[in-house]
Amino acid sequence: MADIDNERNCEEKGTSKEAQLLAACYEGNSQRAKELVDQGAEIFVTDETGRTALHFAAASGDVDTVRFVLESGIPWNSLDVGNYTAGDYAESSGHDAAYNKLVQAGIRAEMILRLFNKGQVDGKAANEDYLTQPVVYSGDRLIDAEKNGVMMSWEAPLMELHAKTICANPGGVVLNVGFGMGIIDTALQQLSPGKHVIIEAHPDVYQHMKNEGWDKKPNVYILFGRWQDKLDEVRALGPYDGIFFDTFGEFYKDLDDFHKAIFAGGNDDGEQQPILSQPDGIYSFFNGMGGDHKLFHDVYCHVARADLLKLGMDTQYSQVASDIVMDEETWKGIKRPYWMIKSYNLPTCKWVQKE
Repeated sequence: MADIDNERNCEEKGTSKEAQLLAACYEGNSQRAKELVDQGAEIFVTDETGRTALHFAAASGDVDTVRFVLESGIPWNSLDVGNYTAGDYAESSGHDAAYNKLVQAGIRAEMILRLFNKGQVDGKAANEDYLTQPVVYSGDRLIDAEKNGVMMSWEAPLMELHAKTICANPGGVVLNVGFGMGIIDTALQQLSPGKHVIIEAHPDVYQHMKNEGWDKKPNVYILFGRWQDKLDEVRALGPYDGIFFDTFGEFYKDLDDFHKAIFAGGNDDGEQQPILSQPDGIYSFFNGMGGDHKLFHDVYCHVARADLLKLGMDTQYSQVASDIVMDEETWKGIKRPYWMIKSYNLPTCKWVQKE
């Protein structure tokens, strides 16, 4: 992350109103920033490293200045040329209040965006391209045809924690959606579930499962296909004491649809019972939301918690510190790194207990 130096920026930018605006934001002088904008200073100006007025305001830690810049139109998720958010600048300087302001702005923006996008459907399954192209098991990773990492072995410690979360007691009934490299399913088997149901949609992964003998394991039931098409079979094998969700090529809407299916019964009349057993069932999911930026990740964690609460689920995040070094070597040969954060928020979702 580039250091912000007020005097150097002013020297490089001269005495333009825009240079003064960035300086005022860095000083945390919201009143001066407002005056400059009223005088015609362009709020959407950036410096030579792509830092916006929001980056400068966040670095100052002054919440009023952050609020003013956000209300002036600078997006909460702006990135500079180094791929840093305003949240990175606030957090690196220990400005918790400014960081939290950015998180709240992100939550609000995401909720508004959802209202505008409501009901828009393109008619194509989210993961259709992924499911119709080959995947390859290559050493410590599973890679799709476009060199995206579907799953990698560095996830193993996290998957083991997820397994222990949803299968706290031997003999329970568990469901995992998305086999991938089989990391969590291997961990679940070591915890002796009474029934272990796995949904996997990719034909190459399904064949890999059979090659590895998963279809011969006692008490293991493999459902080949998209979870959306297997709900009747899932329901017939349940209800489940623990459920885990980790698909590839789907989006947050698909995750939200899955939640509605397993918690709300999957229909509008409410006649069917939820797939997750009540009142003690436990649910979790791979929390890769916004995994390339902490600010994005924190925003989406809040959004998911709010959505789950509407379905009667209380979500608690346990912060797991990672000793895995996420560097260029980790992602060598991978098109897009999907996790670059130092800690992981592991979700544990339980039914809200009625008094």
